[in-house]
Amino acid sequence: MSVLAIDTYALVTKLKEAGIPEQQAAAQVETITKAIDTALEQSRHAHDFDNIVTTKNLDARIRETELKIELVKSELKREIAETKADLIRWVVGVGLLQITIITALILKIVGHL
Repeated sequence: MSVLAIDTYALVTKLKEAGIPEQQAAAQVETITKAIDTALEQSRHAHDFDNIVTTKNLDARIRETELKIELVKSELKREIAETKADLIRWVVGVGLLQITIITALILKIVGHL
């Protein structure tokens, strides 16, 4: 929370020296102080100063995001490698099946001759 330190005693004294009665000077300083406090409070709510992002916070979030990206990249590389291995197994299996079928057809044709 923002706090503005105002020397109210010095202000009242200065106003009294300028010829303003003490009660009036005190009332003016109190009114000015309340107005400043209200303006500060409204400004704090309007701008949400409690949640300001600092460079330190931003750097930490950037590092966290970079680490998450690296984790996703490594998981993606692993999944691609697994998919590649599965694809190779299927291609080899289908190739062996084709060779078996072709061999069986050739043997059947040769057996009929």
